[in-house]
Amino acid sequence: IGNICRSPIAEAVFRKLVTDEKLEHKWRTDSAAVSDWNVGRFPDSRALGCLRHHGIETAHKARQITKEDFQTFDHILCMDESNLRDLNRKSNQVKDCKAKIELLGTYDPQKQLIIEDPYYGNEKDFETVYEQCLRCCKAFLEKYH
Repeated sequence: IGNICRSPIAEAVFRKLVTDEKLEHKWRTDSAAVSDWNVGRFPDSRALGCLRHHGIETAHKARQITKEDFQTFDHILCMDESNLRDLNRKSNQVKDCKAKIELLGTYDPQKQLIIEDPYYGNEKDFETVYEQCLRCCKAFLEKYH
């Protein structure tokens, strides 16, 4: 929702996977919020700590999704039904929307469809998000590589 917890983790995880596979030239990776609540802010300190614990750095700053995102990205992956509903509604207002909008959890081999917002949780909840994002991003990359 605010682009400071789940999506920056997913973005950083996917970027690392792409880099490790030497596929940076094939992928443009970013994350954005449906809302404008946290525009310009760095990810939650717990998200950053979780990523650092796994050897991943990010310089991400929160931003809100734009009409151009729907026109330029092939895929827009989101975390829960509320995000999916909001993104589909926004995409209907965009001419030439080419992005396929779906839940990142669709790719989870463990079938955890929803990636819950850890904001009101603790470090363990951020670790759960990280593990889900890693599983999903690996499966997504395998499908589209």
